[in-house]
Formats: sequence, C-alpha cells, structure tokens
Amino acid sequence: MKHTTEPFNLLVIDDETALRRTLRTALESMDHKVTEAANSAQALEAVRRQRFDLAFLDLKLGTEKGLDLLPELLRSAGDLHVVIVTAFAGFDSAVEAMRKGAFDYLPKPFTPNQIRMVLDRSALVRGLRNRVAALEERVGGPDPATELETQEPAMQRVLDAAFQVAPTDATVLLRGESGTGKNVLARALHARSKRSKRPFVTVHCPSLSAELLESDLFGHTRGAFTGAVQDKTGKVDAADGGTLFLDEVGDLPPVLQPKLLRLVQDREYERVGEPIVRRADVRIVAATNRPLEAEVAAGRFREDLFYRLNVIDLTVPSLRSRRKDLLSIARGLLAFFNRQSGKSVTGFTAEAEAVMNAYSWPGNVRELRNAVERGVIMTAGPEIGVEHLPGQLTTAPAPRMEIGGHVTLEDLEAEHIRRVIASAPSLDEAAQVLGIDPSTLWRKRKRSNPPKGNP
Repeated sequence: MKHTTEPFNLLVIDDETALRRTLRTALESMDHKVTEAANSAQALEAVRRQRFDLAFLDLKLGTEKGLDLLPELLRSAGDLHVVIVTAFAGFDSAVEAMRKGAFDYLPKPFTPNQIRMVLDRSALVRGLRNRVAALEERVGGPDPATELETQEPAMQRVLDAAFQVAPTDATVLLRGESGTGKNVLARALHARSKRSKRPFVTVHCPSLSAELLESDLFGHTRGAFTGAVQDKTGKVDAADGGTLFLDEVGDLPPVLQPKLLRLVQDREYERVGEPIVRRADVRIVAATNRPLEAEVAAGRFREDLFYRLNVIDLTVPSLRSRRKDLLSIARGLLAFFNRQSGKSVTGFTAEAEAVMNAYSWPGNVRELRNAVERGVIMTAGPEIGVEHLPGQLTTAPAPRMEIGGHVTLEDLEAEHIRRVIASAPSLDEAAQVLGIDPSTLWRKRKRSNPPKGNP
C-alpha cells in the first residue's frame, strides 16, 4: 500500500517484538523509513542521533510507561510528532497524552487506513507550518520573481544553470555583491528541488558571536554556557529534510569552520554541550560576497571547506550589469509598495527613469528597493519624480562607458541620451541639446526602455 504523503522517517517504540514488526511492515509498505526501539533508553538514543518526523509510542513499555517517556522525547526533539498507541484506549489517558504534547492517539487494533490518516494529518500540519514560516520570512518583501525576471543573457545563464541543478542535492555556492538577490535565488533553488515541501532555513553567518552562532546553527543543551537555561534545537535540525542556506558564509568564524565542514562532508554534527553525534539530511546552499580564494590564501577560510562548498559555483550579476532589467524590477517593486501603502502610484517620470538608468547602484537590488519605497512614500502625485528619489542618485557620478570597448553603438547612444536627460531640466531641452525633435527623443527612449511585459 503506497503512502499519500511524502516519505517519513518514523520511530516505532514498543516492547513487544511482534507488534513492532507488524507496524514496521505496514509502514514500510507505504514507503516510509522505520527505526525500532524496545524501551525508553533505545528510543532516546535514537532521537538523539537522528531526526524523526513521527514516533509511534506504546502506552505500556513493559515496566515503563509511555507517558513518562513522552516529555523526554519532546525535549530531545521538539518538533517530533508523537502518536500514542494503546490497547487500553480511554478518555482520561487520551486527555493526559495530549496535555503532555502528544500529536495524536491510535487505539489498538488499528487498520492500515487509520495509520495512513494519522500520517496524512501529520504531513498536513508540517506543510502548513512550513508555509507559514516561509510566508513570515517573506512578509514585508515583494514577489521574489520580480528580481529573477531578466532580459540580460548573463543573468539568464545563471538562472538556467541554477534551475538545472535545483532538482539534485548538489551543494551550491552563490557569489556576488551584497544586495544582488542571492537569497532570492537560493529560495528559487529550493522551490524547484525535491525538498520543496520541507523547510528552507537561513543562517546569517555574520550576525552573531561565534558562541551564539554555534548554538543557533547546531543547538545546545541546558547549562552548556551562561544563559542556556533549557535545551534548544538548532537550525540544522530545523532544516532536516530541506535546505540550509548559509548567508555570507565567508564571514563564518574560523572556530566554526571545521564543524561546518563536518556537516557538509558527513552530514554529522553535535549540539553545544552534548557529545552525541547527530545526523542531518540537509541540502547546503551557501552565499558570499567575499573572494573566497583570497580568503583561503590569507588563511582566514579553510581550503577543504571551500572546495566542499564550491561544487556548483554561480555568480549573480550586479544590478548595474542588468540595465535592461532595472526598470522592470523597479516597476515590480512599485506595485508591491503600492499595495503595502494603499497608494496607486502609476510609475516614474521620464526624468526619474533616466536618473535611475544613469546611476551605478552600488547597493544593487536592495538599494533599488529602498529608493522605490522612498519614492512611493514621498510622492503626493501619480508618479515618482527625481525629487522623490534618494539624493545620491542625482549627485553620484554616472558610471563610465568605455569608448572603444565592447560597447555597441546602440548602447552608446542610449547611455548618452540617459545622461543628457538626467542633466536637462526637461525633455524638450534634452532634445535641443541632442539636436533632435522631442518626438524622436521619445521614440528612442521607448526603444531603449521597453515597458514591462514587452519582449
């Protein structure tokens, strides 16, 4: 009998060998992976060494009581769903099991269909939890697809390679300047992977001290350090079965690099203060804005870790390298901030578009997002003008286009037009400076900056 959910990693805890084997046979026929435990000690040892989605716990374990084991199981694996199994079903024992944290209750004798229903409920709850977590991370942000739409061949090559490798479990290293959208691409990789229904968990490597980052990553036991008042599962455990995204991995403290190497290489780790080896089934995606080869040469980053992370190497282009995408991304951001603020700003003035096109965007898409948000807030009219954009867009020198380099005449003309429009008080005066009719200037601007949705 096949399962109706994703395959689970299951633990069967029962002191009777025959019953364990019967349940195991039923579960494996549904394509789930099953581990057996005959008593509390074996069960706790199992959950400390690997992660389980759900445990079937018999209410009576010889001389032990399943309800006494239940809190210990949940302390050792906080997101474990525990289903109490018993031949002595009663209202009081069901209430007590739920009060202590049991996920569900299964009376003996039970049918394969009843087992399947319990597993389906567990899968539904986990799926909803993962969707809520993903939505919470994205609250306050625009549609990620906005940043990935492209007309630039360089960006398209990156997307093609990323989506080709997405269905595999290969480790991916995303490079690029800060703000280019490496985290957005990492999420897109996860969404297109076989792990898409499992969690996507982000670890911000530069955000904490080495001690706190280790705890955040691997978890800790009570008393492991000052302030550790209770056991805590880490992000590696939370990402089990899914994707662990290591943001700015080049900033990882040297003391943690061998521990990360062990995770990447062997999928093994230990919680802080606990000498128990645990395993994690995670897909690693890392991102950095640092030249890791130089960091390795300087002795600040382990060479073996670099090679383990650098299996698939993709560099996300800067925004200034994506000129054809700039206004399309800006319009997508404008739509988001309109919804967020309750406004109905229709677009950007011609002068504002010219200034945006001429600016070098050192902060990349992140800086563009801030500029568009400011524009929506500051404008009282239907459009965002130059006066509503951040001051640095008009005061910063325009990027130089190398004459005689690999630049087409069309790009050279478009860049010259952008700069003249940016410095002229109006389009009419810009046309005068260029020596062409205003209608000709309008057509040239439209050709170099096609509206969103046009090919």
